Amino acid sequence: MGFEAEDTRKAEGRPLRRGWTTGACATAATKAALTALLTGDFPDPVEIRLPKGETPSFALNRQALSPQQAMAAIIKDAGDDPDVTHLAEIIATVRFGPAGSGVTFLAGQGVGTVTRAGLPIAPGEPAINPVPRQMMRAVVEDLCSANGHPADVVVEISVTNGENLAQKTWNPRLGIVGGLSILGTTGIVHPFSCSAWIHSIHRGIDVARAAGLGHVVGATGSASEGLARRLYPALPEIAYLDMGDFAGGVLKYLKAHPVKKLTIAGGFAKLTKLAQGAMDLHSGRSQVDFAFLLAAVRRLDPAAAEKLEAPILAANTAKEVLDQTAEAGVTLADEIARLAKAAALERLGNAGVAVEIVVADRKGGLVARA
Repeated sequence: MGFEAEDTRKAEGRPLRRGWTTGACATAATKAALTALLTGDFPDPVEIRLPKGETPSFALNRQALSPQQAMAAIIKDAGDDPDVTHLAEIIATVRFGPAGSGVTFLAGQGVGTVTRAGLPIAPGEPAINPVPRQMMRAVVEDLCSANGHPADVVVEISVTNGENLAQKTWNPRLGIVGGLSILGTTGIVHPFSCSAWIHSIHRGIDVARAAGLGHVVGATGSASEGLARRLYPALPEIAYLDMGDFAGGVLKYLKAHPVKKLTIAGGFAKLTKLAQGAMDLHSGRSQVDFAFLLAAVRRLDPAAAEKLEAPILAANTAKEVLDQTAEAGVTLADEIARLAKAAALERLGNAGVAVEIVVADRKGGLVARA
């Protein structure tokens, strides 16, 4: 799925709005604060240049200036993206550092600190990703050069209520403690794009590999993850990837960055779509093929398939088919688990990753396993 194309979709009869990443907001706040520290005046709005050349402007929400430091705050607008950081206040506080120290970054209140290896930032560092750091560093160096001042500047980024917001993200699982991450590669949030979620999946795999784990779990939801946790009580928290609907994101990354074993846990409908070869399991982007289910039943029990053909093809949900076949004594879930495993292994190629499929019911009970 192309992320750029998502901008053409409609919400409530209008085009979806793009938004700005936390990294872009932090860069704009840094530019405003440092400009004030160097010149005594805050630019409002403040304009920045993004990696692909766009030059958005940001209005300041708050500002403060003293002889020692300057602070500027910007309210993040994520556009029409369902982002936990939408309308969060991103704050930059800047002050001059010791001679020769260069640009240094600190995690203020609400910004996390990395504690585990495997992420783009080393343990002990503020959870400010490389591209936002690069953007802020460029702003600092340009402003200092233009004003004849050494680029020895401490940039402290904070997010109001960031520690609470972070509990709704993958940060605790990834070992980022104390708050949110400052993210972004282009500075732009594309509405309803999958990039942030898939990025977090990749970082989860990186963390698991860096910790030496040989087994990771991708679950489509909380019930299926709960089942996997009961099946593997000894697996640590970092083994569990927040896969959601993005099976393809997990499989593609593991093909290039393998582990010994992957368990995919999900409901019957989601795993039917995986068995069909779909790699995005969202209901809006892939559908259960009832003819595919009928063909599976036909392979298992031709006589039952003959009786069930009309009900299966007329069914409204995959669960309806599962219930119909269970009453007829057909082990359809076992067959779907087998086919889902085959589809996953095909996508992994020769990566050497063993695959297990676990089919869960809506209460987290075990339905089938391959």
